[in-house]
Order: sequence, then structure tokens, then C-alpha cells
Amino acid sequence: MVTDLKMPFGSMVVFLIKLALASIPALMIVWGVMMVFMMLFVALFGGVLGVHDLFRQPPQ
Repeated sequence: MVTDLKMPFGSMVVFLIKLALASIPALMIVWGVMMVFMMLFVALFGGVLGVHDLFRQPPQ
């Protein structure tokens, strides 16, 4: 069990900036995977669940 961590403030700031920058590509990958999953889900079950009615244009 870790009870204490001794790290200089400057090193901690640099570490947190690197962590924030590394999270950007990771979030883009997760977003892409979720988009593919949602496209498959809507393509397979959109008609069953009535999702297509959300995008139907009203008669003019």
C-alpha cells in the first residue's frame, strides 16, 4: 500500500500536462469505436425500435 509520494512540484506539473495531452488521442479512439458500435446498433435495430421516425421529414 502506498502511503506517501515525494515528487517535486515542477515534475508533477509536467507529468499532468503529458497526461492531459495523451488523453486526447485515447478519447478519439474511444469515440471512433463507440460511433461504429452505434452505427451497427442503429442499422440492425433502428427499424425495430422506431429510431427512424426521429429523422423523418414532415410532409410539406
